[in-house]
Amino acid sequence: MIGTLRAAGSFSPAARVLFVNQLGINIGFYMLMPYLADHLTAQAGLAIWAAGLVLGLRNVSQQGMFLIGGTMADRLGYRPLIMAGCALRTVAFAMFALSVALPAMITAAVLTGFAGALFNPAARAYLAHEAGERKVEAFALFNVFYQTGILIGPLIGIALINLDFRVMCLTAAAVFAALTALQWRHLPPRTGAAAGSGAVLADWREALGNRPFSRFAVTMFAYYALSYQIYLGLPLEVRRLTGSEAGVPVLYVISALLGIFAQLPVTTWCERRWQPAQAMSAGLALMGLSFGLLIPAGRLSGPVGMVLVVACVTVLTLGTLLVFPFEMATIARLAGDRLIGTYYGLYNLISGIGILIGNLLVGLSLDIANGTGSDGLPWLLLVLAGLGSAYGMHLLHRGGRLTDQAHAQPLTHKP
Repeated sequence: MIGTLRAAGSFSPAARVLFVNQLGINIGFYMLMPYLADHLTAQAGLAIWAAGLVLGLRNVSQQGMFLIGGTMADRLGYRPLIMAGCALRTVAFAMFALSVALPAMITAAVLTGFAGALFNPAARAYLAHEAGERKVEAFALFNVFYQTGILIGPLIGIALINLDFRVMCLTAAAVFAALTALQWRHLPPRTGAAAGSGAVLADWREALGNRPFSRFAVTMFAYYALSYQIYLGLPLEVRRLTGSEAGVPVLYVISALLGIFAQLPVTTWCERRWQPAQAMSAGLALMGLSFGLLIPAGRLSGPVGMVLVVACVTVLTLGTLLVFPFEMATIARLAGDRLIGTYYGLYNLISGIGILIGNLLVGLSLDIANGTGSDGLPWLLLVLAGLGSAYGMHLLHRGGRLTDQAHAQPLTHKP
């Protein structure tokens, strides 16, 4: 971690605030969200369908509003949107603490999602703007702080929930209030190199009409479908193998620890050997192949099967580490370093569609497998999806559509 802190310290004060901001956002969010479903059903007394509605509305309000948030960031500046998102989440998390009525829970969930749609594309656009030619390194560090928050947040949450759910909610709200104050005091105003001044629809048409960007976004569909299986397919496999969900947190801990300690070394290694599209292609292939480890797990149970699941998560996470920083830098480059918030917002919206399609197909294949005994079918489909996406990225690279735009200086660069 000393090397990580030293690398973060080589960036501008504004970039360092963004790193800390992302750490705090994930601490506050994951302090509450893993335990919300249980609270809604066990303590608040909501029906399971109502709890599912609350959680689903949070996701829809975030994914569906990403493009709006990104466009607003381009037009109003990055700092106001980041501050507004954190302030809004402060209010939303306080609402979870102060009321158990379904309308209040729905309102809090929608506000929570919309807050993420405000600060997410704005923070990434700000960091891309601030990092200059060091985008890959900046987003590698960003992911380290991101994963650290995912690891710390649930640990704080489980300690606080044993005291009182309201205490946990108000503590999470206080984290976002502190982040709002931090940004107001230490985050300088920034606007993109060419802030949107014309019609909003013209900006959207520009982004959608950027053929290299559109092809890249569609090629990355599988990335999000594969990575999301740590929340869908893999927990279901753990339950099938062990009869309980007790082993699921182990998957998240492994993934987070790899992100914290391996992201910078992996990115450095890739930058010394490959161009960005080659690193992403290798990462996508690795992610797909990781699910091949689960194909024989259908004939196994207990500890041996769990070893294969752990191995799958390890390889899957390593694949995401290869992809993420180059992916974020590529989006900014394809945007031509203008309207970056709009491009990130649109990309997040498209990736949400990828998650939806992926989950539907995986869920359907799991149902078919349970009915026919074809236990390896879902994992085989994910293998093919990863390899197909990797080949698509290879074609984009071979056609020269990403290389020039996505190239960034190596991590050995010092300012």
